[in-house]
This record gives sequence, structure tokens and C-alpha cells, in this order.
Amino acid sequence: MAEHYYSKKTEAKSDERTWSFSLKGNPFTFTTDHAVFSKSEVDFGSRELIEAFTLPEVDGDILDLGCGYGPIGLALGKFFHDRHIVMVDVNERALTLAERNAEQNHVKNVSIKESDRFSNIDDRSFAAILTNPPIRAGKQVVHSMFTEAAEALLPGGELWVVIQKKQGAPSAKEKLEELFGHTEVVVRKKGYHVLKSIKV
Repeated sequence: MAEHYYSKKTEAKSDERTWSFSLKGNPFTFTTDHAVFSKSEVDFGSRELIEAFTLPEVDGDILDLGCGYGPIGLALGKFFHDRHIVMVDVNERALTLAERNAEQNHVKNVSIKESDRFSNIDDRSFAAILTNPPIRAGKQVVHSMFTEAAEALLPGGELWVVIQKKQGAPSAKEKLEELFGHTEVVVRKKGYHVLKSIKV
């Protein structure tokens, strides 16, 4: 089976690199490696999602679904230091890097765990779920993530998604409207759409 950044294990030779980046006005130092998503810089879509996100009115934890090496969850953890951020991914190498990145950036209000989508998330309900979904995994997988996320949100909770128009933003918006009744396009920039849906 072909390896992807959303594969559990990788045979790719390790070649770590460390670099600096600013997110939501805070400086970060990230260590990345082969076989993780966007290893050279925080990708444009994730940056737009991070910068656009605002806290929902409902209290509760925030889930970074498919956290990779950690930029979304760690940026939110440092900025919203009174919220707990749960970060999950299926990629074991990415999770190891996320733990290191949390430590070297002194972000304490996060928990990082292995989970293939929601398979290893205990019965929890979230105030917000953010995801830059693995488009290459296919539309069926991405849309099932939306369905599971809708079930895992508290009433008044919000699902935030970033997706490129050419990679399925219109059909993603259609699916989210089917699940939530309404979806707002918060950002439309350089072909990327940041979508927000609220569970009523």
C-alpha cells in the first residue's frame, strides 16, 4: 500500500529539520520530518484556519482533528490558554513530533493521542473541532469526518474546516449544510475556503 502523510506508520527515512514560524502573533519553533504533511512550513490553508478561528460561545475543549506535527492545536493552545486542546492523528511520526513541538514551545494545555479520525477518542463532546482534512484520502473519508465531527460537538459547538475550491470546497460546503443546516464561508482566499458550521 502506498504511504501517505495519513498512514499510521512510515518506512521513510528520518530527516528532521527545525524552523521558526509565527502564528496568531506568537513565535513558534517546529521540528518536522519526512512523511508528515507540509514539513517545510505551515501550509497556507492551516494558517488561514488558525488566523480566522474565534472561540465559540459554548465552553468546552477544542479538538484538532488530524493535527500532524501540531501547528493548529499548538497555535490555539498558546493563544487560548484557558481552553484545553485535544490533538489527534493517525500518523505515529507526526504525533511524536507534535509532542516534541508542544514541549519546545511550552504549550501545556494540550493532550496529544493516536486516533484514526474518532476511533480512539473516548466519549467526549467538544466546543469546537478544527480540521484541514486529508483530501488525498478521498471524498468519502473527508465527508465521514464531517459526519463524525457533527456528532462529537456540543450544542452550540462549531466545526471549522479549511479546503481548497479545486479540491472539493463546494461539495464539502454542501455536505456540511446537509449536516448542520447552514455553513458560513468565513474566508475565501487564494482558492482556499474556511468554512464554519454551528451545531444547533
